[in-house]
Amino acid sequence: MDLFGFLLIFTVIVSNGAQAEHRDFQFTGCSDTEKDDLNGFDGEVLYYTDFIRKEGVVIAPDFADPLSFPGGYETGVAQMEVCKQNLATDIKAYNSPQEQLDPPVTSIYSEDEVVLDEKNTLICYVTGFFPPPVNVSWTKNNDIVTEDISFSQYRDNSDGTFNMFSALKFTPAEGDIYSCTVKHRSIQGQPNTKTWEVDVELPSVGPAVFCGVGLVLGLLGVAAGTFFLIKGNNCN
Repeated sequence: MDLFGFLLIFTVIVSNGAQAEHRDFQFTGCSDTEKDDLNGFDGEVLYYTDFIRKEGVVIAPDFADPLSFPGGYETGVAQMEVCKQNLATDIKAYNSPQEQLDPPVTSIYSEDEVVLDEKNTLICYVTGFFPPPVNVSWTKNNDIVTEDISFSQYRDNSDGTFNMFSALKFTPAEGDIYSCTVKHRSIQGQPNTKTWEVDVELPSVGPAVFCGVGLVLGLLGVAAGTFFLIKGNNCN
């Protein structure tokens, strides 16, 4: 079983006027196949360690005050070693206790309004699961998709569960069907799959037709009324 060890560190900062509370957090998680190390503030990730590219990544936008995490990557690597040692020790100490398992809830939606033949992004949002990891895969018209896919870091929810999302860049074409499949060890039987179909509604012509017909009939009625009025005056 792919067990997952993690460490959460929270610091609550209260403003001078005691009007607002903010939460600064650090998350470190590891398993046989997963590595995660990130820092954030008020639920937003500000920095994470990219173990594939071997660098630390700052996510704060350019217009924000400059942020830096000196030695962040090296610290993340060291945290992984500590996490793995702690995980192995805990497994022995607690005699591999049965894990708490919370199944994920999945939704799929487009980032922008869908316009045929214009590039867009599909987002598969997975939340409410415990523990990490989850496995997310995509298909297009039942064919497996492996390109133009990205995955977020795991983020913690206030109830102790986690969330993450996967994004797929695509160009919508009428009738295409996409699916997002989520696997987690809490799910028994078939994986959790959500589908999304490109279905762009054409503007309805009904109101325009009715308005046009009504306008024509109205003009004909005015013309007829004017004709009979003139005839009546001539008779007099």
